[in-house]
Amino acid sequence: MERDEELLLAVLNSAPVLGGRVSDHIDGPSGRELAQSWGGTGTADESDRLRRARDVLHSVIRGPESPAIDALAGLVDAVVRTPRVTPDGVVWDLQAPDDDRLAVDVVLAWSSVVAAFPGRLRACANDECNLFLVDHSRPGTAKWCSMATCGNRMKARAHADRSSS
Repeated sequence: MERDEELLLAVLNSAPVLGGRVSDHIDGPSGRELAQSWGGTGTADESDRLRRARDVLHSVIRGPESPAIDALAGLVDAVVRTPRVTPDGVVWDLQAPDDDRLAVDVVLAWSSVVAAFPGRLRACANDECNLFLVDHSRPGTAKWCSMATCGNRMKARAHADRSSS
């Protein structure tokens, strides 16, 4: 599960807001590094599929009633998983084109994370942030991707608003 969560967050958080603008870390050398670190090919086609999966997941996580859920189905339509019995149990082998595999892995990781932590995968509550988090806090009330950055900013703004009233 930990690997699924790490992969999912690495891809979801590959479009941070820097200097007030969304940057795309799936493009260029950093994108190839990201893909290859997760077993991807690093090709331009894989980057396009990974970006599409990321953007669709952003929409689904922000509003699960959105039509983006149909787009998720399109990402995995041609994928086949077959069971293989090993001495350690059943292993599911994924059959997908090489350039689709990483995007499919991300969608499968999303599915695993939302099943294991229902309601805990969410976008940062800072409207100026484009990052996501999996809330592991006991009460399940975490709001920010990082308390040190977004949480501190939002609390400082709330304090300033209260003080100026």
